[in-house]
Amino acid sequence: MAQPPHIPSIGSLRDADAFARHLLDAGIQLPFDRQLQSGAASPLGRPLTCGRITLGNRFAIHPMEGWDGTADGRPTGLTELRWRNFGRSGAKLIWGGEAVAVRHEGRANPHQLLINESTRGDLARLRETLVAAHREATGSDDGLLVGLQLTHSGRYCQPNARLRHEPKILYRHPLLDRRLGLPPDYPVLTDGHIRCLIEDFHRAALLARDAGFGFVDIKHCHGYLGHEFLSAHTRDGDYGGSFENRTRFLREIVAGIRTTVPDLEIGVRLSAFDMVPFRPDPQRSTPGRPGPGVPELPPECLPYRWGFGVDAANPLQPDLTEPLRFLALLRDLDIRLVNLSAGSPYYNPHIQRPALFPPSDGYLPPEDPLVGVARQIAVVRQLKQQFPELILVGTGYTYLQDFLPHVAQAAVAGGWVDCVGLGRMVLAYPEFPLDVIAGRPLARKRICRTFSDCTTAPRNGLPSGCYPLDNAYKASGFAARLKEIKKSDPQPTP
Repeated sequence: MAQPPHIPSIGSLRDADAFARHLLDAGIQLPFDRQLQSGAASPLGRPLTCGRITLGNRFAIHPMEGWDGTADGRPTGLTELRWRNFGRSGAKLIWGGEAVAVRHEGRANPHQLLINESTRGDLARLRETLVAAHREATGSDDGLLVGLQLTHSGRYCQPNARLRHEPKILYRHPLLDRRLGLPPDYPVLTDGHIRCLIEDFHRAALLARDAGFGFVDIKHCHGYLGHEFLSAHTRDGDYGGSFENRTRFLREIVAGIRTTVPDLEIGVRLSAFDMVPFRPDPQRSTPGRPGPGVPELPPECLPYRWGFGVDAANPLQPDLTEPLRFLALLRDLDIRLVNLSAGSPYYNPHIQRPALFPPSDGYLPPEDPLVGVARQIAVVRQLKQQFPELILVGTGYTYLQDFLPHVAQAAVAGGWVDCVGLGRMVLAYPEFPLDVIAGRPLARKRICRTFSDCTTAPRNGLPSGCYPLDNAYKASGFAARLKEIKKSDPQPTP
């Protein structure tokens, strides 16, 4: 795949000095340590204690769905393999394993896991598989905290068939409604329906505790239901309009969990800022070859009233006024675990998951992906400065590739973030955290190069995994199908 001259491949930068020079030349500000520390001296291997929570090191594994569950929401062999690898990673904070829907209607795809009485035992066995693999890899499960991410997909529900959208929306969005082809009279969720969903989260939390999980994440990121509540400025009723109303969903879920499962910790994965939807530039796109992403922002959509953490007058810029208020609310609710992301993979993936190679339904990066990495890291730093008492997990690090340890070490040592979250990186290289902490040379042939097959595959109804590097996927029949799909509908390349 050819690289554009204005965005160097990270893999072409041979050493830390070359990476540091590139940052300087590009004017990109990232924390960076040229020399890595290992063992007891490593900031990334340092334990962390905050109230009742103790973590054995500073690596976290983000929730990653595999689109590989059964029709009734149970795990399969591929699901178990992924969770085993999460345990093998040595990371001491497992953030949710993956998003698990609290009811069938809220599934983002027909293969998403479900949590109910009939699947509780399956989820418990998944957790046991992960913990056993962790003990085998590290010798102990001391300082290990495993959670479960609870979700309802809201606007992005596809519970019964791929490409059969069955959205549950909170308000009319002039841009996103059009993308999904929603008619002007498409119904929004009633307050009564929302209250029933809140009870689903209460039941799910109890089941998660009984399955052995140490915390539940009430998902508020990436355009799904919890995130959409935060941007429901134009909604009427008890769950829209004011900040108090837009956070009522979270507060009522938390109140019910505190009553029914008081010993269960609660976390929140939050898109700390959003941005307007992007689309391929029509002036630079050809059939099968989308151009760079450009913002979709017609003049009639200003001021922008459908975002959270965005400047309404200039929605291409973050505004942290409400995210700061939201973190203050989490602190007041005694929620100490906060995993910070940004944007949505559905409408501005370069904000949420910086990559040089986009998925098949995406667009070429409109900026050096390192800019996106730096944007997320800088926002987390600003929030951490205001809330030192919270455990903040950062996102967006995988694109750093060989130089991830250099930036992660500096960010943790400098107090920019508490834990470095890894997603795509550990799909084919689960031992990455252990290798970094031990000071072992990285296995360069296993480092994620952000080819985005892990997204292209599920966009086409296949399980998500690292097809280029992981033999479990590379040698599968799914890989052959993916190859044919990419031939008929070429993946955009820089």
